[in-house]
Amino acid sequence: MAIELNKDVRAQAIASIERYFRENMDEPIGNIAAGALLGFFVEEIGPLLYNQGVADAQERMQMRVMDLDIEIHEDAFQHWRKLEPKGKARK
Repeated sequence: MAIELNKDVRAQAIASIERYFRENMDEPIGNIAAGALLGFFVEEIGPLLYNQGVADAQERMQMRVMDLDIEIHEDAFQHWRKLEPKGKARK
C-alpha cells in the first residue's frame, strides 16, 4: 500500500523542510528539491513509521480484547444470591 500525502499536508511538509534547511543548514533548499526529498523519505522511511503505527494499534487492540472478560464479565446464577439477606452464608 503506497503512502500518499494530501495536497495540503504535502505543502506543509515541504514548507517545514525548507524552513529546516534555512535555519539549520549552510544552504537553503528550493521548493522542488524539498518536494523531492519529501518524496524520498515518504517512499523510503514512511513504510517503517506506518508499519510501527499499525503494530502499535494492533497491540493496543489485543490488550483491550484480552480485558473484555474482566470489564464486561457477568456472574451466572445470581438471582438467589440477590434475594439472600446480606451477610448470610450461601449453601
